[in-house]
Amino acid sequence: MGGRKKVSSALVSVYHKDRLDGIARRLHELGITIFATGGTQDFIEGIGIPVTPVENLTDYPSILGGRVKTLHPKIFGGILSRRENPSDVTELLEFKIPEIDLVIVDLYPFEATLASGASDAEVIEKIDIGGISLIRAAAKNFKDVLIIPSVSQYAFLETVLFENDAYTSLEERKRMAAHAFSISSSYDSAIFNYFNEEVALNVFNVGYKERTQLRYGENPHQKGFFYGKLSECLSQIHGKELSYNNILDVDAAINLISDFKEPCISILKHNNACGVASGDSLLENWNKALAADPVSAFGGVVISNQELTIELAAELNKIFFEICIAPSYTDEALGILKQKKNRIILKLLSTSFGQRQFRTALNGVLAQDKDLMIDSEENLKTVTKSSPSIVEMKDLLFAMKIAKHTKSNTIVLAKDSCMLASGTGQTSRVDALNQAIEKAKKFGFDLKGAVMASDAFFPFPDCVEIAHSAGIRAVIQPGGSVKDQESVDYCDRNGMTMVMTGIRHFRH
Repeated sequence: MGGRKKVSSALVSVYHKDRLDGIARRLHELGITIFATGGTQDFIEGIGIPVTPVENLTDYPSILGGRVKTLHPKIFGGILSRRENPSDVTELLEFKIPEIDLVIVDLYPFEATLASGASDAEVIEKIDIGGISLIRAAAKNFKDVLIIPSVSQYAFLETVLFENDAYTSLEERKRMAAHAFSISSSYDSAIFNYFNEEVALNVFNVGYKERTQLRYGENPHQKGFFYGKLSECLSQIHGKELSYNNILDVDAAINLISDFKEPCISILKHNNACGVASGDSLLENWNKALAADPVSAFGGVVISNQELTIELAAELNKIFFEICIAPSYTDEALGILKQKKNRIILKLLSTSFGQRQFRTALNGVLAQDKDLMIDSEENLKTVTKSSPSIVEMKDLLFAMKIAKHTKSNTIVLAKDSCMLASGTGQTSRVDALNQAIEKAKKFGFDLKGAVMASDAFFPFPDCVEIAHSAGIRAVIQPGGSVKDQESVDYCDRNGMTMVMTGIRHFRH
């Protein structure tokens, strides 16, 4: 590794002081001059380590309530000077500017302050100016300066100080510069998005601080990465690392289960539900969900919105499934589930994932608001002469929750708060219905008295005709077809009920 340099001076300006004591002590042991600002200076001096205040270097005090501390030529000149440039060296000597070889920064917590619900004034004060400038300057001059842009890079710094006696290579400094500009970019993106909520500029700007390399992408020949902090929404208790496809399935499972307030269990495969049941007994919910499609359940994802108990774990353990998700587990349940060493066991920590969705398309990115609409009885319109019974209404809303989270075109059949079958991802709505009916019959379900949910309108009355022939009694759909009345008239003539939501739930 080339460009090996030793740190002789360091500027430290951090918001969080975690782990700083050990670093400061080691800097002092190595004879490295420490320059520091305000609270950082107080902390280091408080543990008995001598510090040169930046005010002594700049001959200016911290002003404007701390808004201006390091923005001075004697600071930035020492960071940006090119050590092998004779003109730069001469100017440093002329203006008595010391070289600064190491910059340690931890930015004001803008995103945490925003997430806390703080006032606009408090949020604005957490926009770091000096710190972000120090990061960019040190990263730009990586040939001569080592930048540590956040606490996340302290482990590397500790290796440099304790194992390498403050020596770094050019490659190491360049890698830290990349980290620095990543942090700078993410920080600025968060600030931009805060302002843009009101201003609404036509600009796409999203930044993620963390990237996790996955085993591969959707297929082994594709590289895969996850950008974001999985640890904020999930805690992995057991099993192998999550794959690209695992993450997509987990996302689909959590989005589906989040629409159910009552106890519910769902089984998913390839992002689509193959079994869902809701009711007071989780064990009964599991048995009903599994019965809907025990073939597809093999190797799937199981999710519960209630604590997973030993009784349920014992039943789950009878079949092979790849992932289990729940908000909590009893110790006895975990003991059973962990018997399969590769089984992924996840604890659900949060279902708050933001309100926008993004996907690449052509040479750009598509963005949209998430479909957060949950159909309720209040937004339904009964369009047939007869109205659904209380039980039918409950089943209709239950079925539509599933249809909302199933690939279009989809038809979902349900009865007694249990999904009987679904037709998924079909190019024709008739094909989706026929697929659902065939699957329900395959697994021994009687469709008499069942309900049908469609994610979009029926362009012709053929779907209600087929549904009636199968024994289906009630239908829920968005409506909006020029031939809606033909479907309504057929229902009226054949004793069926139909409600319309006015809300389409396409999922491509």
